[in-house]
Amino acid sequence: MKPFKNILYVAEETADQASAIARAALLAEKSQARLTVAEVISSDPADYFSDREKYYKQKLEILVRPYRDGLNIQVGIMTGTVFLEVIRSVLRNAYDLVIKPVENLDFISQLFGSVDMHLLRKCPCPVWMMKSPEKPKYECVLAAVDFDPSQSVAVEKDFNNEILDRASALALTDGAVLHLVHAWEAYAERAMLVHGDVLSESVTAHVQNQALRHQKALYWLGERLCDRIGTAAYKQLSPNFHLLKGSAKKVIPPFAAELQADLVVMGTVARSGIPGLIIGNTAETILNQLDCSVLAIKPPGFKTPVTLDS
Repeated sequence: MKPFKNILYVAEETADQASAIARAALLAEKSQARLTVAEVISSDPADYFSDREKYYKQKLEILVRPYRDGLNIQVGIMTGTVFLEVIRSVLRNAYDLVIKPVENLDFISQLFGSVDMHLLRKCPCPVWMMKSPEKPKYECVLAAVDFDPSQSVAVEKDFNNEILDRASALALTDGAVLHLVHAWEAYAERAMLVHGDVLSESVTAHVQNQALRHQKALYWLGERLCDRIGTAAYKQLSPNFHLLKGSAKKVIPPFAAELQADLVVMGTVARSGIPGLIIGNTAETILNQLDCSVLAIKPPGFKTPVTLDS
């Protein structure tokens, strides 16, 4: 797995940024990555005051000052709509990761504010939304994978590999426990139960058969992860495998809470999605129920609807 090499940290004044910037700086240091710390300020004339950009840039300089030694850190100010300017900056500068503290955590009932959701839906590179205060080291990382065991789709395989690679790298770095989670449903079960002439033994056999197929596919992903990172690293990681029966949006958030997960790594576009699809409804529902940091991955071929001139 290639480490992140060009990271954009987006300042969020409503959050406790000290812990988030420390985590971003640590990641940049370990990855030997370039780190850009930026703030997007309003283009509304009512918000204008003399030396405004200088004022905000000085605030950023204070934020990054403790991490200047040994790190390639740039600071910058952008003007306009936050999510649009961030995505345009990703397109211009080929950032491979956007990090941002969660917006208005104490103000809204849902974890993610409107700017955050726009980024999760539309940003072409991975987005790491950090809950404040962010932990300096994670103890529990959950990787949520989605697949159809009846199909062999290259994009789906690459997508899940990316999720597992990112999650395992972070778990290894922090010495965290890694949990591989897959939610599944036996879609014919309900129809079989509705028809009273179907024997209960047939329903049970169908459910067990579906469970076995999903289990084999999940363990196959684990074996491929072992191939990619090596036997020694895999033994050190010793991931836990979990098959959760039920709708992903209903079973994954409470399971993450039960585990007290510090980070959930997941895809934000549904398996049936096509390049350019903004976000899967299931993914968005899950994101709004989580109470921890999230690393959101886009599938290969995803195209952002934002353009440099839009």
